[in-house]
Amino acid sequence: MARILIVDDEQAIRRALKDILILEKYEVEEAMDGLDCLVKLKQKEFDVIILDIKMPKMDGMEALDKIQLLVPDTPVVMISGHATIDTAVEAVKKGAFDFISKPPDLNRLLITIRNAIDKSSLITEKKVLQKKVSKIKIQEIVGESKQIMKVRETIDLVAPTEARVLVTGPNGTGKELVARWIHEKSNRNTGSIVEVNCAAIPSELIESELFGHEKGSFTSAIKQRLGKFELANGGTLFLDEVGDMSLSAQAKVLRALQENRITRVGGDKEISVDVRVIAATNKDLREEIARGRFREDLYHRLAVIIIEVPSLNDRKDDIPVLVDHFVEHICYEYGMPARKVDDAAIEELQKYNWTGNIRELRNVIERLIILSKTKITRKDVLDFVIPASQRNYRYKELFEQFDNIQELNDFIKREFTAFKTPV
Repeated sequence: MARILIVDDEQAIRRALKDILILEKYEVEEAMDGLDCLVKLKQKEFDVIILDIKMPKMDGMEALDKIQLLVPDTPVVMISGHATIDTAVEAVKKGAFDFISKPPDLNRLLITIRNAIDKSSLITEKKVLQKKVSKIKIQEIVGESKQIMKVRETIDLVAPTEARVLVTGPNGTGKELVARWIHEKSNRNTGSIVEVNCAAIPSELIESELFGHEKGSFTSAIKQRLGKFELANGGTLFLDEVGDMSLSAQAKVLRALQENRITRVGGDKEISVDVRVIAATNKDLREEIARGRFREDLYHRLAVIIIEVPSLNDRKDDIPVLVDHFVEHICYEYGMPARKVDDAAIEELQKYNWTGNIRELRNVIERLIILSKTKITRKDVLDFVIPASQRNYRYKELFEQFDNIQELNDFIKREFTAFKTPV
Protein backbone atom coordinates (compact mmCIF):
# COMPACT_ATOMS: atom_id res chain seq x y z
CA MET A 1 0.00 0.00 0.00
CA ALA A 2 1.42 3.37 -1.05
CA ARG A 3 2.03 5.86 1.77
CA ILE A 4 1.20 9.55 1.21
CA LEU A 5 2.09 12.54 3.40
CA ILE A 6 -0.27 15.57 3.29
CA VAL A 7 1.38 18.82 4.40
CA ASP A 8 -1.03 21.73 4.91
CA ASP A 9 -1.66 24.21 7.74
CA GLU A 10 -5.46 24.02 7.25
CA GLN A 11 -6.89 21.09 9.14
CA ALA A 12 -10.08 20.98 7.06
CA ILE A 13 -8.13 20.53 3.83
CA ARG A 14 -5.93 17.83 5.37
CA ARG A 15 -8.99 15.93 6.59
CA ALA A 16 -10.81 16.21 3.24
CA LEU A 17 -7.79 15.00 1.25
CA LYS A 18 -7.10 12.24 3.77
CA ASP A 19 -10.67 10.89 3.57
CA ILE A 20 -10.56 10.83 -0.23
CA LEU A 21 -7.16 9.09 -0.37
CA ILE A 22 -8.11 6.51 2.27
CA LEU A 23 -11.11 5.59 0.12
CA GLU A 24 -8.63 5.04 -2.73
CA LYS A 25 -6.79 2.53 -0.49
CA TYR A 26 -3.79 4.74 0.31
CA GLU A 27 -2.08 4.94 3.69
CA VAL A 28 -2.13 8.62 4.68
CA GLU A 29 -0.36 10.75 7.29
CA GLU A 30 -0.59 14.47 8.02
CA ALA A 31 1.84 17.30 8.78
CA MET A 32 0.73 20.80 9.76
CA ASP A 33 3.71 22.74 8.31
CA GLY A 34 7.13 22.40 6.66
CA LEU A 35 9.00 21.67 9.90
CA ASP A 36 6.53 18.97 10.90
CA CYS A 37 6.92 17.50 7.41
CA LEU A 38 10.71 17.23 7.75
CA VAL A 39 10.37 15.53 11.14
CA LYS A 40 8.04 12.90 9.69
CA LEU A 41 10.33 12.34 6.69
CA LYS A 42 13.16 11.45 9.06
CA GLN A 43 10.93 8.93 10.83
CA LYS A 44 9.28 7.19 7.84
CA GLU A 45 9.48 6.77 4.08
CA PHE A 46 6.67 8.07 1.85
CA ASP A 47 5.81 7.35 -1.78
CA VAL A 48 4.31 10.82 -2.44
CA ILE A 49 4.23 14.15 -0.60
CA ILE A 50 1.36 16.63 -1.13
CA LEU A 51 2.79 20.00 -0.09
CA ASP A 52 1.00 23.31 0.41
CA ILE A 53 2.94 26.50 -0.36
CA LYS A 54 1.65 29.09 2.14
CA MET A 55 2.29 27.81 5.66
CA PRO A 56 3.66 29.26 8.93
CA LYS A 57 7.14 28.47 10.36
CA MET A 58 8.41 27.06 7.03
CA ASP A 59 6.57 27.56 3.74
CA GLY A 60 6.27 24.97 0.97
CA MET A 61 9.03 26.38 -1.27
CA GLU A 62 11.58 26.30 1.54
CA ALA A 63 10.38 22.85 2.60
CA LEU A 64 10.74 21.67 -1.02
CA ASP A 65 14.45 22.62 -0.95
CA LYS A 66 14.95 20.62 2.25
CA ILE A 67 12.99 17.64 0.89
CA GLN A 68 15.19 17.58 -2.24
CA LEU A 69 18.23 17.14 0.01
CA LEU A 70 16.61 14.74 2.47
CA VAL A 71 14.65 12.45 0.10
CA PRO A 72 15.45 13.60 -3.46
CA ASP A 73 13.67 10.66 -5.12
CA THR A 74 10.30 11.16 -3.42
CA PRO A 75 7.78 12.91 -5.76
CA VAL A 76 6.33 16.16 -4.36
CA VAL A 77 2.95 17.48 -5.58
CA MET A 78 2.59 21.19 -4.75
CA ILE A 79 -0.88 22.65 -4.03
CA SER A 80 -1.88 26.28 -3.43
CA GLY A 81 -4.84 28.60 -3.69
CA HIS A 82 -2.79 31.80 -3.96
CA ALA A 83 0.14 30.95 -6.19
CA THR A 84 0.78 32.42 -9.63
CA ILE A 85 2.02 30.73 -12.78
CA ASP A 86 5.52 31.95 -11.93
CA THR A 87 5.32 30.18 -8.58
CA ALA A 88 4.20 26.97 -10.25
CA VAL A 89 7.07 27.15 -12.74
CA GLU A 90 9.57 27.85 -9.96
CA ALA A 91 8.28 24.87 -7.94
CA VAL A 92 8.66 22.49 -10.91
CA LYS A 93 12.15 23.87 -11.62
CA LYS A 94 13.09 23.14 -8.02
CA GLY A 95 12.08 19.51 -8.48
CA ALA A 96 8.34 19.32 -7.73
CA PHE A 97 6.56 16.54 -9.63
CA ASP A 98 3.49 18.68 -10.40
CA PHE A 99 1.54 21.74 -9.28
CA ILE A 100 -2.22 21.79 -8.59
CA SER A 101 -4.36 24.82 -7.70
CA LYS A 102 -6.78 24.84 -4.75
CA PRO A 103 -9.47 23.69 -4.57
CA PRO A 104 -8.00 20.69 -6.39
CA ASP A 105 -9.85 18.91 -9.15
CA LEU A 106 -10.38 15.43 -7.68
CA ASN A 107 -9.79 13.48 -10.91
CA ARG A 108 -6.64 15.41 -11.73
CA LEU A 109 -5.32 15.01 -8.19
CA LEU A 110 -5.82 11.25 -8.22
CA ILE A 111 -4.25 10.86 -11.68
CA THR A 112 -1.26 12.97 -10.58
CA ILE A 113 -0.81 10.86 -7.44
CA ARG A 114 -0.96 7.61 -9.46
CA ASN A 115 1.65 8.95 -11.89
CA ALA A 116 3.84 10.09 -8.98
CA ILE A 117 3.60 6.63 -7.37
CA ASP A 118 4.51 5.03 -10.70
CA LYS A 119 7.57 7.27 -10.87
CA SER A 120 8.50 6.40 -7.28
CA SER A 121 8.19 2.67 -8.06
CA LEU A 122 10.36 3.01 -11.17
CA ILE A 123 13.04 4.84 -9.19
CA THR A 124 13.01 2.09 -6.54
CA GLU A 125 13.26 -0.64 -9.18
CA LYS A 126 16.07 1.24 -10.89
CA LYS A 127 18.02 1.47 -7.63
CA VAL A 128 17.58 -2.25 -6.98
CA LEU A 129 18.79 -3.10 -10.48
CA GLN A 130 21.72 -0.67 -10.21
CA LYS A 131 22.66 -2.28 -6.91
CA LYS A 132 22.60 -5.76 -8.48
CA VAL A 133 24.62 -4.60 -11.48
CA SER A 134 27.18 -2.81 -9.31
CA LYS A 135 27.71 -5.99 -7.28
CA ILE A 136 28.23 -7.96 -10.46
CA LYS A 137 30.68 -5.37 -11.76
CA ILE A 138 32.84 -5.33 -8.64
CA GLN A 139 35.69 -7.71 -9.28
CA GLU A 140 37.41 -9.72 -6.62
CA ILE A 141 40.69 -8.61 -5.10
CA VAL A 142 42.66 -11.64 -6.28
CA GLY A 143 45.83 -12.82 -4.59
CA GLU A 144 47.26 -14.68 -1.63
CA SER A 145 50.49 -12.74 -0.99
CA LYS A 146 51.12 -11.07 2.36
CA GLN A 147 50.84 -7.62 0.77
CA ILE A 148 47.42 -8.20 -0.75
CA MET A 149 46.12 -9.99 2.36
CA LYS A 150 47.08 -6.90 4.36
CA VAL A 151 45.13 -4.68 1.92
CA ARG A 152 42.02 -6.88 2.31
CA GLU A 153 42.31 -6.89 6.11
CA THR A 154 42.62 -3.09 6.19
CA ILE A 155 39.52 -2.73 3.97
CA ASP A 156 37.52 -4.93 6.37
CA LEU A 157 38.62 -2.81 9.35
CA VAL A 158 38.13 0.61 7.75
CA ALA A 159 35.00 0.13 5.63
CA PRO A 160 32.38 0.17 8.46
CA THR A 161 33.76 3.46 9.81
CA GLU A 162 33.36 6.97 8.40
CA ALA A 163 37.13 7.54 8.23
CA ARG A 164 38.50 9.10 5.05
CA VAL A 165 40.93 6.88 3.16
CA LEU A 166 43.87 7.68 0.90
CA VAL A 167 44.74 4.82 -1.47
CA THR A 168 48.25 5.00 -2.90
CA GLY A 169 50.14 2.93 -5.44
CA PRO A 170 51.38 2.92 -9.05
CA ASN A 171 49.02 3.08 -12.02
CA GLY A 172 47.22 -0.16 -12.81
CA THR A 173 47.48 -1.72 -9.34
CA GLY A 174 43.74 -1.60 -8.58
CA LYS A 175 43.27 1.50 -6.43
CA GLU A 176 39.76 2.02 -7.82
CA LEU A 177 38.89 -1.57 -6.91
CA VAL A 178 40.00 -0.95 -3.33
CA ALA A 179 37.78 2.16 -3.17
CA ARG A 180 34.79 0.22 -4.52
CA TRP A 181 35.21 -2.52 -1.91
CA ILE A 182 35.47 0.04 0.90
CA HIS A 183 32.16 1.50 -0.28
CA GLU A 184 30.56 -1.93 -0.76
CA LYS A 185 31.45 -3.02 2.80
CA SER A 186 30.49 0.31 4.36
CA ASN A 187 27.21 1.44 5.90
CA ARG A 188 26.76 3.70 2.86
CA ASN A 189 26.51 0.87 0.34
CA THR A 190 22.83 1.62 -0.33
CA GLY A 191 23.98 5.00 -1.69
CA SER A 192 26.08 5.69 -4.75
CA ILE A 193 29.82 5.73 -5.20
CA VAL A 194 30.56 8.68 -7.47
CA GLU A 195 33.95 8.73 -9.18
CA VAL A 196 35.92 11.77 -10.31
CA ASN A 197 39.15 11.42 -12.29
CA CYS A 198 40.89 14.64 -11.27
CA ALA A 199 43.62 14.14 -13.90
CA ALA A 200 41.13 13.89 -16.79
CA ILE A 201 39.25 17.14 -16.06
CA PRO A 202 40.77 20.50 -17.10
CA SER A 203 41.71 22.68 -14.12
CA GLU A 204 39.21 25.39 -15.18
CA LEU A 205 36.34 22.86 -15.06
CA ILE A 206 37.22 20.80 -11.98
CA GLU A 207 35.35 23.11 -9.57
CA SER A 208 32.18 22.93 -11.67
CA GLU A 209 32.54 19.14 -11.84
CA LEU A 210 32.91 18.79 -8.08
CA PHE A 211 30.54 21.47 -6.79
CA GLY A 212 28.16 22.07 -9.71
CA HIS A 213 27.23 25.43 -11.20
CA GLU A 214 24.29 27.79 -11.57
CA LYS A 215 22.80 28.74 -14.89
CA GLY A 216 24.73 31.60 -16.49
CA SER A 217 27.71 31.33 -14.13
CA PHE A 218 30.00 31.06 -17.17
CA THR A 219 29.64 31.03 -20.96
CA SER A 220 28.66 27.40 -21.47
CA ALA A 221 26.55 27.13 -18.30
CA ILE A 222 23.18 27.03 -20.08
CA LYS A 223 21.43 25.33 -17.16
CA GLN A 224 21.97 24.47 -13.51
CA ARG A 225 24.13 21.41 -12.90
CA LEU A 226 24.63 19.36 -9.74
CA GLY A 227 28.22 18.60 -8.81
CA LYS A 228 29.72 15.29 -7.75
CA PHE A 229 29.49 16.20 -4.05
CA GLU A 230 25.71 16.59 -4.32
CA LEU A 231 25.33 13.45 -6.46
CA ALA A 232 27.28 11.46 -3.85
CA ASN A 233 25.14 12.77 -0.97
CA GLY A 234 24.56 9.88 1.43
CA GLY A 235 27.19 7.79 -0.36
CA THR A 236 30.88 7.86 -1.25
CA LEU A 237 32.90 10.27 -3.40
CA PHE A 238 36.01 8.72 -4.96
CA LEU A 239 38.62 11.33 -5.97
CA ASP A 240 40.96 9.44 -8.29
CA GLU A 241 44.37 10.99 -9.08
CA VAL A 242 43.75 13.62 -6.41
CA GLY A 243 47.39 14.72 -6.69
CA ASP A 244 46.56 16.33 -10.07
CA MET A 245 43.90 18.64 -8.63
CA SER A 246 44.53 22.39 -8.92
CA LEU A 247 45.38 24.36 -5.77
CA SER A 248 42.20 26.46 -6.02
CA ALA A 249 40.05 23.29 -6.21
CA GLN A 250 42.02 21.82 -3.31
CA ALA A 251 41.08 24.83 -1.16
CA LYS A 252 37.38 24.33 -1.90
CA VAL A 253 37.55 20.59 -1.28
CA LEU A 254 39.24 21.28 2.06
CA ARG A 255 36.43 23.65 3.03
CA ALA A 256 33.80 21.10 1.97
CA LEU A 257 35.45 18.43 4.13
CA GLN A 258 35.72 20.78 7.10
CA GLU A 259 32.17 22.14 7.01
CA ASN A 260 30.20 19.48 5.08
CA ARG A 261 28.85 22.29 2.93
CA ILE A 262 29.48 23.38 -0.64
CA THR A 263 28.59 26.31 -2.87
CA ARG A 264 27.93 25.88 -6.57
CA VAL A 265 30.02 27.91 -9.02
CA GLY A 266 28.19 31.19 -9.59
CA GLY A 267 25.94 30.64 -6.59
CA ASP A 268 25.84 32.12 -3.10
CA LYS A 269 23.71 29.50 -1.33
CA GLU A 270 25.47 26.97 0.88
CA ILE A 271 24.31 23.37 0.42
CA SER A 272 24.77 20.74 3.11
CA VAL A 273 26.28 17.44 1.95
CA ASP A 274 26.84 14.12 3.70
CA VAL A 275 29.68 12.44 1.80
CA ARG A 276 32.48 10.04 2.66
CA VAL A 277 35.58 10.84 0.62
CA ILE A 278 38.06 8.23 -0.59
CA ALA A 279 41.04 9.61 -2.53
CA ALA A 280 43.67 7.85 -4.62
CA THR A 281 46.96 8.90 -6.16
CA ASN A 282 50.04 7.45 -7.84
CA LYS A 283 52.12 10.40 -6.64
CA ASP A 284 54.10 10.92 -3.47
CA LEU A 285 51.93 13.63 -1.90
CA ARG A 286 54.62 14.43 0.70
CA GLU A 287 56.94 15.33 -2.16
CA GLU A 288 54.14 17.30 -3.86
CA ILE A 289 53.64 19.24 -0.62
CA ALA A 290 57.36 20.05 -0.45
CA ARG A 291 57.19 21.40 -4.01
CA GLY A 292 54.14 23.54 -3.22
CA ARG A 293 51.80 21.58 -5.51
CA PHE A 294 49.58 20.04 -2.84
CA ARG A 295 48.10 21.51 0.34
CA GLU A 296 49.43 19.91 3.51
CA ASP A 297 46.18 20.60 5.41
CA LEU A 298 44.18 18.80 2.71
CA TYR A 299 46.60 15.87 2.83
CA HIS A 300 45.99 15.45 6.56
CA ARG A 301 42.23 15.63 5.99
CA LEU A 302 42.34 12.92 3.33
CA ALA A 303 44.98 10.62 4.82
CA VAL A 304 43.22 9.50 8.00
CA ILE A 305 43.81 5.93 6.83
CA ILE A 306 46.42 5.16 4.15
CA ILE A 307 46.16 1.96 2.11
CA GLU A 308 49.20 1.25 -0.05
CA VAL A 309 48.41 -1.07 -2.96
CA PRO A 310 51.56 -3.02 -3.96
CA SER A 311 52.86 -3.14 -7.52
CA LEU A 312 52.68 -6.45 -9.37
CA ASN A 313 56.51 -6.68 -9.30
CA ASP A 314 56.24 -6.71 -5.48
CA ARG A 315 53.71 -9.57 -5.47
CA LYS A 316 54.83 -11.88 -8.27
CA ASP A 317 53.79 -14.89 -6.19
CA ASP A 318 50.20 -13.88 -7.04
CA ILE A 319 50.76 -14.15 -10.81
CA PRO A 320 49.64 -17.83 -11.12
CA VAL A 321 46.30 -17.19 -9.40
CA LEU A 322 45.84 -13.90 -11.29
CA VAL A 323 46.50 -15.65 -14.60
CA ASP A 324 43.90 -18.33 -13.78
CA HIS A 325 41.40 -15.62 -12.80
CA PHE A 326 41.88 -13.61 -16.01
CA VAL A 327 41.89 -16.69 -18.27
CA GLU A 328 38.57 -17.82 -16.80
CA HIS A 329 36.90 -14.40 -17.12
CA ILE A 330 38.25 -13.50 -20.56
CA CYS A 331 37.41 -16.90 -22.06
CA TYR A 332 33.91 -16.59 -20.59
CA GLU A 333 33.51 -13.15 -22.19
CA TYR A 334 34.65 -14.55 -25.55
CA GLY A 335 32.42 -17.61 -25.22
CA MET A 336 35.27 -20.12 -25.47
CA PRO A 337 36.57 -22.90 -23.21
CA ALA A 338 39.18 -21.82 -20.68
CA ARG A 339 42.72 -22.09 -22.08
CA LYS A 340 45.35 -24.08 -20.27
CA VAL A 341 48.58 -22.33 -19.34
CA ASP A 342 51.91 -24.19 -19.15
CA ASP A 343 53.93 -23.92 -15.95
CA ALA A 344 56.87 -22.74 -18.07
CA ALA A 345 54.69 -19.90 -19.41
CA ILE A 346 53.79 -18.90 -15.82
CA GLU A 347 57.47 -18.89 -14.87
CA GLU A 348 58.24 -16.66 -17.84
CA LEU A 349 55.45 -14.25 -16.84
CA GLN A 350 56.89 -14.11 -13.32
CA LYS A 351 60.25 -12.98 -14.73
CA TYR A 352 58.66 -10.13 -16.68
CA ASN A 353 58.98 -6.51 -15.54
CA TRP A 354 55.34 -5.43 -15.04
CA THR A 355 55.47 -1.65 -15.39
CA GLY A 356 51.71 -1.55 -16.08
CA ASN A 357 50.88 -3.82 -13.12
CA ILE A 358 47.54 -5.71 -12.96
CA ARG A 359 46.08 -3.80 -15.89
CA GLU A 360 49.01 -4.79 -18.09
CA LEU A 361 48.80 -8.44 -16.97
CA ARG A 362 45.12 -8.62 -17.93
CA ASN A 363 45.85 -7.16 -21.36
CA VAL A 364 48.71 -9.63 -21.84
CA ILE A 365 46.49 -12.61 -20.94
CA GLU A 366 43.82 -11.40 -23.36
CA ARG A 367 46.48 -11.11 -26.08
CA LEU A 368 47.78 -14.62 -25.38
CA ILE A 369 44.28 -16.10 -25.45
CA ILE A 370 43.64 -14.54 -28.86
CA LEU A 371 47.01 -15.36 -30.45
CA SER A 372 47.83 -18.77 -28.96
CA LYS A 373 46.45 -22.00 -30.47
CA THR A 374 45.28 -24.66 -28.03
CA LYS A 375 47.09 -23.65 -24.85
CA ILE A 376 49.43 -20.89 -23.72
CA THR A 377 53.06 -21.94 -23.79
CA ARG A 378 56.41 -20.42 -22.88
CA LYS A 379 57.04 -19.83 -26.59
CA ASP A 380 53.78 -17.85 -26.82
CA VAL A 381 54.90 -15.66 -23.95
CA LEU A 382 58.30 -15.05 -25.56
CA ASP A 383 56.80 -14.41 -29.00
CA PHE A 384 53.83 -12.24 -28.03
CA VAL A 385 54.74 -10.64 -24.69
CA ILE A 386 58.43 -10.31 -23.90
CA PRO A 387 60.02 -7.41 -25.83
CA ALA A 388 63.34 -8.18 -27.56
CA SER A 389 65.10 -5.64 -25.34
CA GLN A 390 64.03 -7.50 -22.18
CA ARG A 391 64.95 -10.89 -23.68
CA ASN A 392 68.39 -9.66 -24.75
CA TYR A 393 69.01 -8.19 -21.32
CA ARG A 394 67.96 -11.46 -19.65
CA TYR A 395 70.24 -13.54 -21.87
CA LYS A 396 73.11 -11.15 -21.24
CA GLU A 397 72.67 -11.74 -17.50
CA LEU A 398 72.65 -15.51 -18.06
CA PHE A 399 75.69 -15.49 -20.35
CA GLU A 400 77.74 -13.84 -17.63
CA GLN A 401 77.22 -16.96 -15.52
CA PHE A 402 79.00 -19.27 -18.01
CA ASP A 403 82.68 -20.14 -17.51
CA ASN A 404 83.39 -21.19 -21.09
CA ILE A 405 82.03 -21.32 -24.63
CA GLN A 406 80.96 -24.97 -24.33
CA GLU A 407 78.56 -24.19 -21.48
CA LEU A 408 77.17 -21.29 -23.52
CA ASN A 409 76.66 -23.57 -26.55
CA ASP A 410 74.88 -26.17 -24.41
CA PHE A 411 72.54 -23.50 -23.07
CA ILE A 412 71.69 -22.26 -26.57
CA LYS A 413 70.94 -25.82 -27.70
CA ARG A 414 68.59 -26.36 -24.77
CA GLU A 415 66.81 -23.09 -25.53
CA PHE A 416 66.47 -23.98 -29.21
CA THR A 417 65.11 -27.44 -28.32
CA ALA A 418 62.52 -25.86 -26.01
CA PHE A 419 61.40 -23.58 -28.85
CA LYS A 420 61.04 -26.52 -31.25
CA THR A 421 59.29 -28.88 -28.86
CA PRO A 422 55.75 -29.48 -30.19
CA VAL A 423 52.88 -28.34 -27.97
